[in-house]
Amino acid sequence: MSENGLITAYPAAATLSRLQTAPQAAGLAVFPTFDHADAARKVGLAVRPTTVVAFGNPAAGTKLMQSNQMAGIDLPLKILVWENESGTAKPTYNDPGWLATRHTLRAETEQVIAGENLLALLTQKAAKG
Repeated sequence: MSENGLITAYPAAATLSRLQTAPQAAGLAVFPTFDHADAARKVGLAVRPTTVVAFGNPAAGTKLMQSNQMAGIDLPLKILVWENESGTAKPTYNDPGWLATRHTLRAETEQVIAGENLLALLTQKAAKG
């Protein structure tokens, strides 16, 4: 489990476009992305590319919320794709194990492990193309 609940993985030039298609290819529900850089531009401010890709499995997420409804604040799963100072795209996501501790979801270990595996797989696919 990470100390601050965040995992930053695999830099890759086309990370965002691959992350926008990988969840759907895996049969997950994909939600609209949040483009923070675009929002900043609209108010006359600038931030390096920073986009949130949200996706999930409603059956698994519902089971977690049935155990602790406040887990809904961290669902659906999300990956933040951001560009560092040198122009490298990096995906970062909440560590599902950290979220399980936050929401006391140890009884739902199977869903938590599946979320950990899913996020790792999607970021690996996005990094490799």
